[in-house]
Amino acid sequence: MKKIIVPIDFSEYSDYALETAAILAKKNNAEILALHMLEMSDAIINKNNNEMHMETVFFLKLAEKRFTEFLDKDYLEGITVTPIVKHFKVFSEVNDVAEEHDADLIVMGSHGSSGLKEFFVGSNTEKVVRHAEIPVLVTKENPILTDFESIVFACDFSEKAVEPYLRACKLFDSMGSKMHLVYVNLPSESFKSSAEMESKVVSFLKKANGNLDKLDSVKYVSDYTVEKGILNFSNIVGADLIAVVTHGRTGLAHFFEGSISEDIANHSMLPVMSFNM
Repeated sequence: MKKIIVPIDFSEYSDYALETAAILAKKNNAEILALHMLEMSDAIINKNNNEMHMETVFFLKLAEKRFTEFLDKDYLEGITVTPIVKHFKVFSEVNDVAEEHDADLIVMGSHGSSGLKEFFVGSNTEKVVRHAEIPVLVTKENPILTDFESIVFACDFSEKAVEPYLRACKLFDSMGSKMHLVYVNLPSESFKSSAEMESKVVSFLKKANGNLDKLDSVKYVSDYTVEKGILNFSNIVGADLIAVVTHGRTGLAHFFEGSISEDIANHSMLPVMSFNM
């Protein structure tokens, strides 16, 4: 991990994300790319070239000033931080910056409400997650534990999940983390018997790893929704991080089933990392 992107909107949540990125950067000797999205209004864009140029320069200078003040943090001492101001109108373009700078990870703050699904859905975070080709780490609070020693990795164990699973293994192995694989069985049309679940997991691991060395690390959980299964299992094993495979531009719509349950909201404060298919 050499470069970490942190989108900055000067809120307390981007401060949380920046501090999380700083901890990871120090551990991995990585550089932080602090990205501010300067969203110019249509009124400014539609002005004549000279007027638009003057106002653009003004807002760029203002953003640079706020950036300098925002990045004056004790926890950034000793870390290479590169401020980047881009005139983007959509957060999906964060991935363009990631590609341009060959970044390894995006860290974002989220003020989503209860439940794991709200980490992503209906926010700028969701837009970044949908389009990102690199992992996106989402945090909702001030980082306390970022050792990520115990990680719950959830996917549907389909053939499409093999590639993001291998990327997750590579990243978490480099961090020295223990990864718990979890299969959530639902009381619906997708319900599977124990033999069917294990058969699917065996096929997945053979294709991904060429062996069954990680078969013992797979846990089978039955619950009413995938979200409940992931969060309840994460609580049982004392996870520091939840990692999920998402379905690219369709987001988590096909990953989660059922409604958000308020009784597990207290577990949703765990940071979540997404890997796109």
